[in-house]
Amino acid sequence: MARMPPSSIPDFLYGTAWKEERTQGLVELALRTGFRGIDTANQRRHYVEAAVGQGLAAAYRDGVVTRDDVFLQTKFTYLPGQDHRLPYDPQADLSTQVGQSMASSLEHLGTDRVDSYVLHGPASRDHWTEADAEVWAAMTQERDAGRTRLLGVSNISREQLHQLVASAAEAPAFVQNRCFAHDGWDREVRAFCAERRIVYQGFSLLTANRQVLADPLVTGIAERCGATPAQVVFRFARAVGMLPITGTSSAVHMAQDLDSRALVLTADEVRAIESLGG
Repeated sequence: MARMPPSSIPDFLYGTAWKEERTQGLVELALRTGFRGIDTANQRRHYVEAAVGQGLAAAYRDGVVTRDDVFLQTKFTYLPGQDHRLPYDPQADLSTQVGQSMASSLEHLGTDRVDSYVLHGPASRDHWTEADAEVWAAMTQERDAGRTRLLGVSNISREQLHQLVASAAEAPAFVQNRCFAHDGWDREVRAFCAERRIVYQGFSLLTANRQVLADPLVTGIAERCGATPAQVVFRFARAVGMLPITGTSSAVHMAQDLDSRALVLTADEVRAIESLGG
């Protein structure tokens, strides 16, 4: 059974993928706007984790937040998911790579611990492998040493989650997946998480579901609420138990995303959105 995350877990995460030279400024902006959860990864191919740390440092200096105000989540990424800018020795065993990647992340982020350490995806698309078991055990050691509070896994199927749990390994506190409406908003994985009190983090809620944003059901609800379709989707996500991730680069959209928490959807509306495309 996964440990229940403490009450300090925010109800929205700001994702830092694909930001490149804008990363530092956007992290600062997100924190000034009100985000208190930052998601990154030690994978230079898609993230600039060091610039996330620079944005955090600037926000700390200006008194916007303290380290204890911010939920920091980073990831360990296998070699095939990296480019040539590696955070570990590619010739080292996997357990050593996990430790080296964590040490690099802590340096990048200017901290002695993160709040969540996530396996960026299993080694295979089909199974929970021996490599995954080795990495997961090493991540657990990082948690036991105090370098992270919680563990998670991303880009994982329901079958792989079953295999992880069946291996008698510790279950994750978080699952982070791309969430498609045409797949019932990842219904099977969400159900697995709900049964085991694992927090489901949903990403690409807007970019993977552009057709939903234009659906008359969603646009009608948005009109009723005086909101945007994107706000309706984020409020829906929270209503079905997701911890949503947004990666917007717009100050206006950042504020709107956070304001979506105040929307009130009826139970019928939530059920109708959940059935779109699924």
